[in-house]
Amino acid sequence: MLLGILVVLCFIPTADVTENKILVAQSPLLKVDNKTATLICNYTYNGTGKEFRASLHKGTDSAIEVCFISWNTTKSSSISNKPFNCQGAHDKDKVIFSLWNMSASQTDIYFCKIEVMYPPPYVYNEKSNGTVIHVQETPIQTREPPSAIPLWIMATVTGVLAFYSMLITAVFINYWQKSRRNMYHQSDYMNMTPRHPPYQKNKGYPSYAPTRDYTAYRSWQP
Repeated sequence: MLLGILVVLCFIPTADVTENKILVAQSPLLKVDNKTATLICNYTYNGTGKEFRASLHKGTDSAIEVCFISWNTTKSSSISNKPFNCQGAHDKDKVIFSLWNMSASQTDIYFCKIEVMYPPPYVYNEKSNGTVIHVQETPIQTREPPSAIPLWIMATVTGVLAFYSMLITAVFINYWQKSRRNMYHQSDYMNMTPRHPPYQKNKGYPSYAPTRDYTAYRSWQP
């Protein structure tokens, strides 16, 4: 009799252990080059829940909630927590978290958490392997200084300027010497010997000074 009861119990169908269970899958690594990241949380759920909440958590212990999204059959809402810029969106069997203006200090592992809020029982997924978001530093663009003038160009320009300077100086000196020479020639042709009338011959004039004959200037009278 006891053996028959045990045999009957073995054939009683058991409850499906996967019912009302949520499984989440994430990509292991996400590299960010332009400060913008899109993290996709794929999930499977075979329960009867109607209201859900999905959240993104930062850190190995999931201590920091970055943002979350709540939705039901008619509407959804998303809220981001400071200092993050995050927005969630629900699309069939996945939740998409979009992050922007990320900094290198926000590089960490991120976990998706999906919860069934209504109707009871309350269900949430087991912790997934998470996604490492690697935010790369944006290189600072510096303006390159203007290229230096080649040395041979500077030497050529300096030589040309020096040549023209010497040429102008030589022309000026030549002109100045010619001007002085002409001035001396003009002074040689001038008669600087003093003249005196015959009636003042002995009044203070040197003996070597010739007397000027004024009779030649008188008009002839018959």
